[in-house]
Amino acid sequence: MNTEIQNLTPGQIVAELDKYIIGQKDAKKNVAIALRNRWRRMNASEEMRFEIIPNNILMIGSTGVGKTEIARRLAKLADAPFTKVEASKFTEVGYVGRDVESMVRDLVEQSVNMVKTKKKDEVKIKALEAVEEKILSILIPAVKKPGGLKKNQDEKDLDAEKADYELNNQTREAFREKIKKGELDHRKIEIDVAGHGIAPIGVMGGPIDDVSMMNIQEMIGGFLPKGNKKRKVTVAEARKIMMEEESAKLIDMDEVKEEAIWKAENLGIIFIDEIDKIASSGGKSGPDVSREGVQRDLLPIVEGSTVNTKHGSIKTDHILFIAAGAFHVSKPSDLIPELQGRFPIRVELESLTEDNFYQILKTPKNALTKQYIAMLEAEGVKLDFTDEALRELASLAFQANSEVENIGARRLQTVMSQLLNDVLFDVPEVIPAGTAINVTKELVSERLANLIKNKDLSQYIL
Repeated sequence: MNTEIQNLTPGQIVAELDKYIIGQKDAKKNVAIALRNRWRRMNASEEMRFEIIPNNILMIGSTGVGKTEIARRLAKLADAPFTKVEASKFTEVGYVGRDVESMVRDLVEQSVNMVKTKKKDEVKIKALEAVEEKILSILIPAVKKPGGLKKNQDEKDLDAEKADYELNNQTREAFREKIKKGELDHRKIEIDVAGHGIAPIGVMGGPIDDVSMMNIQEMIGGFLPKGNKKRKVTVAEARKIMMEEESAKLIDMDEVKEEAIWKAENLGIIFIDEIDKIASSGGKSGPDVSREGVQRDLLPIVEGSTVNTKHGSIKTDHILFIAAGAFHVSKPSDLIPELQGRFPIRVELESLTEDNFYQILKTPKNALTKQYIAMLEAEGVKLDFTDEALRELASLAFQANSEVENIGARRLQTVMSQLLNDVLFDVPEVIPAGTAINVTKELVSERLANLIKNKDLSQYIL
């Protein structure tokens, strides 16, 4: 089992996050320390390893300032299982306390998929060889190698058998090369495909939890014969279908589950968004009781408990929990004291400035401008932004946030969409491949004039 965890220093973690997220130094610093502390815990003495618990983080900041993005990028950086849930989801009709555990099940599922993908890559070459052999046998079935001279058989017949065997071998080798080069990808063949799992089942009587339902379905599925059905597909499609089957045969699922549980327990990150929506405002009746109930249900999971999943039991003691909320109406102190105590690190994220918007458009690896350039490049159209145009876009987005509703960096998607929608519609029919489009400050002002003009009106449009 792979128990290595990436050895990145806090400085390196912040430098990596800087490639995608602008500003928020304090938040980046705290998540970098939390990530490094995992490596420190794994390398501490065995006696202390189980005593060191993660410092969960509470991020406070309005929408669109980068709370979710920081957590998501952190998980990607650490190659850690990551799941995001909205705390307000657990107040919906039909939800009961134990459903709060579903976030841990989602994390384990994510972890299993990660480990399975990694194992599939390890067996890819072996699986591909087996798949090519299967496809080859469907196209040119193998001829049995002739033995010695049989009773009542003359040498001419034996020579003919040997000649057939040699010809079959040569043909198979020629076709094997064609399959490898993809020359037969559009040719149709008939293959056996495993039948799908059983349909979801309903249970009469009282409510039943997710784990029991999954166990019942697996148990019934185990008794039923696995019916194969024939399908006519192209060689390319057959390769994909067979690769899944062959990879599954080569992977030890018990090993996958064991590694996935370890990964989720020691590296897992659960991001609980909208935690401010379950903070009670002081009253003890009506919805506040429900909100407080959700907080009390969250408490044992964040504190550390054992959750049953279909892949096995998982302890939540060393999972890193990052909670986030805008806290416009409520305050972090409105959360129950026990839950506040489980999020000792509090980080306030700053509202984005006009200069931040300019940097967001220009610097990150996944900047919106770079996304639009890549999309139009696929059509053979060259898109270019002047520095003044980026400044103007940043200024308009900041202005819109100040006057209408502050939705953070998401406002940039509004202005970029308004600016380039006509271009995206006209390519490739009106604007052909080979065209170069230069976005200037004047073009931005002209295209977004209506956005500025109708800003007062937009406050009254529902």
